[in-house]
Amino acid sequence: MRFMKESMRIGVYGMGRFGSFWAKELADHGFEVIAYSRRNKNVPPGVRPGTEEEVLTTSALFFCVSISSFRDVLARTSGSIGKDTVVMDTCSVKLYPAKVMRELLPSSVQSIATHPMFGPDSGRDGVSGLPLVICPVNCKQEILSWWAHEFARWGLDVIRMSCDQHDREAAWSQGITHFVGRTLSELSLGDTKLATKGYKSLMSVVEQTCNDPIQLFYDLQRYNPYARDMRMELKGALDTVMDVLKKQEECE
Repeated sequence: MRFMKESMRIGVYGMGRFGSFWAKELADHGFEVIAYSRRNKNVPPGVRPGTEEEVLTTSALFFCVSISSFRDVLARTSGSIGKDTVVMDTCSVKLYPAKVMRELLPSSVQSIATHPMFGPDSGRDGVSGLPLVICPVNCKQEILSWWAHEFARWGLDVIRMSCDQHDREAAWSQGITHFVGRTLSELSLGDTKLATKGYKSLMSVVEQTCNDPIQLFYDLQRYNPYARDMRMELKGALDTVMDVLKKQEECE
């Protein structure tokens, strides 16, 4: 199978904050991009709005919907997806959407689990050098390799791994970052003349994580099977530090 980029139409299903960003990235890298959103949101420059039917029958289809809505969306649309369409999710967890795609997509439909580990904030100055994870679900090697090569051409750091390895590592990278960011936001910390570089870095974490929809935070913690262990170990580490400080106080 040969892929002619010039003749490929790419569909983006979901025009939320990330979907709009991702559609523009695809268009900026030379693809004809058609976008669909049930809420009829505006599409970015270079992207054409399309009907649901049109988007579902493109050469490659990226679902940019929340993790918690992915099953419902795919269940509703799977019967209308083109037989030659390559389906890719962009969820921040991988075991769950891969399982859903195996269950709901016809075996003849090629599917790949992807996780662009960046978004409108971290990618505002370009995506070159940023990581993108790609995991085979039900896909021919030549198709997987073509997309891996294409993403690498953008300058992305393309990482191939299993869905399980992704979720294990993501719980302790993206998962813990969002957890700490949301926790610090509960303290209502603000600007101060005494802000050190370390403090400013913490505030940057709060700003970046809280710019994302709260649903993403909930979904990261709920749908990554390793997130609960991360939270429990983090709580244990906090308790350990508190106990050490308490013992120091008792020695005075």
